[in-house]
Amino acid sequence: MKINRILMAMGISTLLFHASCDSHHEKHEEEATFLVTSPVQKDTIVYKDYVSQIRSSQHIELRALEKGYLQNIYVDEGQIVKKGQLMFRIMPLIYQSEMEIAKAEASFAEIEYLNTKTLADSNVVSQNELALAKAKLTKANAELKLAETHLSFTEIRAPFDGIMGRFNDVRMGSLLDEGELLTTLSDNTTMWVYFNVPEAEYLDLVSSASIENLPKVLLHMANGKDFGTPGVIEAIESDFNNETGNIAFRATFQNPNRVLRHGETGNIKMPVQHPGSLLIPQKATFEILDKKFVFVVGEDGVVQSKQITVLTELPHLFIIANELRANDKILIEGLRKVENGQKIKVEFVPLEKVMSELNSLHAE
Repeated sequence: MKINRILMAMGISTLLFHASCDSHHEKHEEEATFLVTSPVQKDTIVYKDYVSQIRSSQHIELRALEKGYLQNIYVDEGQIVKKGQLMFRIMPLIYQSEMEIAKAEASFAEIEYLNTKTLADSNVVSQNELALAKAKLTKANAELKLAETHLSFTEIRAPFDGIMGRFNDVRMGSLLDEGELLTTLSDNTTMWVYFNVPEAEYLDLVSSASIENLPKVLLHMANGKDFGTPGVIEAIESDFNNETGNIAFRATFQNPNRVLRHGETGNIKMPVQHPGSLLIPQKATFEILDKKFVFVVGEDGVVQSKQITVLTELPHLFIIANELRANDKILIEGLRKVENGQKIKVEFVPLEKVMSELNSLHAE
């Protein structure tokens, strides 16, 4: 009997202890404070990326114009050269001799013409003979110019300021054929960057602005940094690619420090205006079956889930459709700790402060 009383007392004490713990836990939940913020509506610029190819505005192949032995190389790979600078010389002996012969024949024809003219002025010879002598002189001068041109082909000079490319397996003493590739020359003070734009985006761009008024674009380089100066879209290709449905754009970038080189790759960042965008932090959202939701806290503190439509993604932010109002309070922490219809205590934090903290955390 005494034992039964003791066991009964212990049971009652245990029940009271659990009841006290449950009461304390519920009180703790009621007293927990959750952070909320409100969407912000503002004009926003979003950059859309396009894979691009970087080309020099002038990029040419330098080839031998005459057959012969490569006598001298005056430049090196990667060297900056000036317009008219001598780069290669092909052995000119044959062409030098041909020019000397042509020069002698031209001198002989000139003397013959002058003598014939003197005789013709004295009516010793006919005007036909004078015309024949003049024709021989004209032919001799033309052959001299041709010989001089062939001789000039033995000297390969830079047609414009630029950077030398890699030598194409040619060295001094190499026997060159006419038209054989020597190297390349690039003028990369101005760069052309090509990128492909889908048809729908092309229509949006050209319907809102002419090509002269398209926004300036940025070039995101392979090292993860943006090129120092923006580019200007100056040309759009005439035809769409039937296989991809894209059309090529060309943006021009000034490259005074020659950082960009022919053949590089990167991404073009095209700014797209989103006037009056509704912005919310990404951390305020959760997914159910591939659909995104937020918890909206009413004036009475009651939590209700609401589906949203994400239009564009930004760092730490979503641009959403107008499912929310600018004065709605949305939960930004403890999303897994609350349920629909639950009443909670909240503390409001402006979205600007939320973003500042997220950016600081990301920078660390």
